[in-house]
Amino acid sequence: MQFFKNKISSDLLFRILFHVIFWFFWLVLPILNSIMEGDQERYELLKKLLPLGFFSMPFFYFNSEFLIQKFLPKGQVTSYILSLLLLFVVFLVSYYFLKDYLIDKYPIRIYDTRTLFPVLFIISMSTLYGFIIFMISQSKKNQEEQAERLKSELSFLRSQISPHFIFNVLNSIVYLIRTKSKSAENVTLELSNLIRYMLYETENKQVLLEKEIEYLENYVKLQNVRFGEDVKINLEMKGEPGSKMIEPMLLIPFVENAFKHGVGFLKDPKIDILIDFKDDNKFEFSVKNLVGAEKKEQKDPNSGIGIRNVKRRIELLYPKTHKLIMNNSDGIFEVILMLDLKNKI
Repeated sequence: MQFFKNKISSDLLFRILFHVIFWFFWLVLPILNSIMEGDQERYELLKKLLPLGFFSMPFFYFNSEFLIQKFLPKGQVTSYILSLLLLFVVFLVSYYFLKDYLIDKYPIRIYDTRTLFPVLFIISMSTLYGFIIFMISQSKKNQEEQAERLKSELSFLRSQISPHFIFNVLNSIVYLIRTKSKSAENVTLELSNLIRYMLYETENKQVLLEKEIEYLENYVKLQNVRFGEDVKINLEMKGEPGSKMIEPMLLIPFVENAFKHGVGFLKDPKIDILIDFKDDNKFEFSVKNLVGAEKKEQKDPNSGIGIRNVKRRIELLYPKTHKLIMNNSDGIFEVILMLDLKNKI
């Protein structure tokens, strides 16, 4: 019963249907036709020749399941063709002697069409079938390899997120200890909440959007403690997250980037964060911050790791269901991310 509960793969279904249909048409249908037509002489002949049909099976599967699978994956086409020719000769000679043994009504000739055609037909069909199976297995193998590469790349990208984020927050705590020591304790507590999320939630492929937003709110609170009234932070939410799921740690790099480049030596720094929960599984997230003039000093080689990282993750995880816009004009840098999210099953 468990077998029927599992989905049958398309290649397995193809194999089963091919074998059933092919051998039915080759072995059974001619006999059924002779019975339905009342042709007793033809029926007796086909019944005598039935062992030839079963005799063909080992040659069919030896070609499709062994020769093709042995030589084609290695690109040894010449070796396969030579082996196929040898198989054809052995099959033809064996078929001739067996048919001559079974039929005594008329002489059997090895070059006769009635002897050559069945052998050619079985060899051709086994080659076609084996080639299709080979192509299906290669396609499946390529898909599995690609999925594994994507999985490895995502694991690497996600492993970079946490250290990068902790590095930034620890810098904030060091700054507070030096300038606002009384606030350092609260920030450390907020950091513990953030790390708890990172440890226990981000191991999952996806988390509830509500938890991801809560994580982002905690980060904003941490920065509020750090900067106080020096930076104006606006966090606006529209609608309800519902049961939508999202890749963890996907939004925070954009907010981190806003604080990194939108605070500095700016007059009246301001960061606007908009979270819009749509009704049709659409989700829109935007971050806007002021930016200063470009500095000519050498750029930190580690700068922008978080943004490059998250852009790649979005490309991998939401290839056709996202839109990412980045604008930098008139002293304002804005990121707009739109996603199609699925609900929790």
